[in-house]
Amino acid sequence: MGPKKSIDLNTPLVILRSIAHTPLGILRSLGRLGVPTHVVHRDQYSPAFYSRYCQGKFVCDFSNDSPEQSVDRLLAVGRTIGRRSILLPTTDESAMFVADHAAELEPWFLVPLQDAELVHTLCNKQSMHRLARQLGLPVPLTVFPQSREQVEDFAATAKFPVVLKGIYGLKLRKRSGKTMLVIRSAEELLEKYDRFEESEVPNLMLQEYIPGGEDASWMFNGYFNQRSECLLAFTGRKIRQCPVYAGVTSLGVCESNVALRDASIAMLTKLGYRGIVDIDYRFDARDGQYKVLDVNPRIGGTFRLFVTDSDMDVVRALYLDMTGQAVTPGTPCEGRRWIVEDLDLVSCVRYGREGTLSLERWASSLRGVAESAYFAWDDPMPVVPMLINDAREMFRRIHRALRSSLEMRQPVRHRLRLPLAPYARMSYRAASSKAVEPRLK
Repeated sequence: MGPKKSIDLNTPLVILRSIAHTPLGILRSLGRLGVPTHVVHRDQYSPAFYSRYCQGKFVCDFSNDSPEQSVDRLLAVGRTIGRRSILLPTTDESAMFVADHAAELEPWFLVPLQDAELVHTLCNKQSMHRLARQLGLPVPLTVFPQSREQVEDFAATAKFPVVLKGIYGLKLRKRSGKTMLVIRSAEELLEKYDRFEESEVPNLMLQEYIPGGEDASWMFNGYFNQRSECLLAFTGRKIRQCPVYAGVTSLGVCESNVALRDASIAMLTKLGYRGIVDIDYRFDARDGQYKVLDVNPRIGGTFRLFVTDSDMDVVRALYLDMTGQAVTPGTPCEGRRWIVEDLDLVSCVRYGREGTLSLERWASSLRGVAESAYFAWDDPMPVVPMLINDAREMFRRIHRALRSSLEMRQPVRHRLRLPLAPYARMSYRAASSKAVEPRLK
């Protein structure tokens, strides 16, 4: 980037939605330069709020707001900051909202002037899949069932495993805790469909599982200016994922793939894309093609994996470009590795149980890790809320497992006289009262 004095750092940046580790990377990338950076999130538990580089913390829960109310609340944030700021959404939902309301937000915010229709198309996996096919891009075999009968027909002839996804990933995450699941049998598919499908508007899609190891999972990260010119581009691989085989990157490596980079740039230029983009691919050794899985019209969680020798990443490129300054990309740091500490620990346990990750291979995989998602020597405090949030999630899962187990035992509990702990007995009473309530009505 060059010395700080050569850069105009007067324009603040506002991060909209602070989920997991992505906002921390943004805060540190710009905060270390001296850019005033602020965070807007629904609650005070985000690790980003505890970063030394977070200069403004705005707790705003938009879940019950109308779009007009959300715009008004964001404009109030802008007025509080007192200067026109760059607004950077970090989720599909916030990206669609900002694209839809860019004109209303314009008095207090700078936003990439993205095509709102294109953003909506890319956030919806069904329309994204259709668009990719229209462009002649390789994609996995995918179906979008509208009823249980169609799922049964699919299961009768499908080759398992298959991947179950949400057309809108957040909807599936709210119902299942995950954005995708690897399904290994027809029985499991029907059980998961019955549990997680929404009755009014079908949200589940079924996709072939492309065989291969984690080295088949590739990524593209880039930034395109307002003329849809690519100012910065990277490619890399997922070494490990969480959940394994079908999750987010927990350990990744920056690795040059010229063919994949050029194909991604050509596609996005043809679409007239503007702003930061994150794309997932899967290499299919059966036909030698890189198949598009997701095109995310926003910043991706792995963006700090991708850095050049001049310390340029897509966030810095966006900041410089939107403030009228030159972007000098430099050369991608080939072999650079980046890790999400808690997620990678979970994935390593799973890989270890399956016998695919030895202690020696684990130690070897950590060589070259240049940066972690949560811990930084100059900014250690976000690790604390990360651990608290992880503990909460662990106890939530234990509680759900206990309730599920106890509900299954309920008819014979008194006969078996199971020695339940006080917490389990309390969970049992809650489950029992809910179970008999329909019969009382």
